[in-house]
Amino acid sequence: IISKIPTIAAFAYRHSLGIPFIQPDIDLGFTENFLTMMRAYPGGKMHLCADGHEEIKDVEVRALDTIFTLHADHEQNASTTVVRGVGSTGAHPYVAIASGISALWGRAHGGANESVIAQLEFIGSVDNVEAFIERAKDPNDDFKLMGFGHRVYKNFDPRAQILKKLQDELKEELNLDSHLMEIAGKIEKIALNDEYFVSRNLYPNIDFYTGIILTALKIPKTMFTPIFVIGRTVGWITQWIEFKKDKISKIARPRQLYTGD
Repeated sequence: IISKIPTIAAFAYRHSLGIPFIQPDIDLGFTENFLTMMRAYPGGKMHLCADGHEEIKDVEVRALDTIFTLHADHEQNASTTVVRGVGSTGAHPYVAIASGISALWGRAHGGANESVIAQLEFIGSVDNVEAFIERAKDPNDDFKLMGFGHRVYKNFDPRAQILKKLQDELKEELNLDSHLMEIAGKIEKIALNDEYFVSRNLYPNIDFYTGIILTALKIPKTMFTPIFVIGRTVGWITQWIEFKKDKISKIARPRQLYTGD
C-alpha cells in the first residue's frame, strides 16, 4: 500500500494532464521516485521546465521528504480515527486506508494547505492584508484566516516551526514565489504580534507553510491533499497494524447520550 499510493497519485496527476505514465523506478528513493513519476518524460528522468530541461534537485527531494515525514502520523486526528474505526471491524487494510483518504479530503483537514494558497491568492497583495486581518477579527464576518490555530496545539505547532525554518533555508534554492511569500510573511508578522491572535493561541500551523513549499516544487494545488495522503499512509498503516496486534481492543463503538428533543 505504501508503494501503491504515490504511484496511483502520480498516475492520476498525469492522466489529468493527458500525458504518458512514468513507471516506478526501483533505483530511486521513495520521494525522488514520486517526483520523477510526476515530472519525467518517457525515455529519461529529466523533467521539462519553462527554462528547459533540468534534473530533479536534491534540495527538492529533501523538502518534499520533510513534508512526507512531518505528515506521517499525528495522534488521533479525524482521518486516523476513521482508519482505526474501520479497521476495528476486521475490514481489509485497503478499505481502511480508502476511508482515511475520504476523511482527509475535507477543507478542515487534508485540504487545509490548498485553502491557504487559495486564500493568499485571493488576498492578492500585501496592501490588502490588514483589511483581511480585520475581517478575521470581526465576529460578524464569517471570513476565517486559513493556516492558523490547531485543535490540539495551544502554542506553535512544532511541525510548523520545522517547516518555517526549512522555508527560510530554501527560499533561494527553491525560488519560492516571492509574491505569495510577501503576503504570507505580512500575515504571519501581524498575527504573531496581534493580541487577538495571541490571546486565542492562533499561531501559524503546518498548513500555512506546506502550501508555499509545495507550490515551489511545481506541485499544483489539486495535488496537495494527495501529497498529504502519501505521507499519512505510513501512519495509517502503522495504526492499523497496532490495532490488529492489540488483543484487548474491540470494535469501535463511541457512546452516544440521548439528551432529549
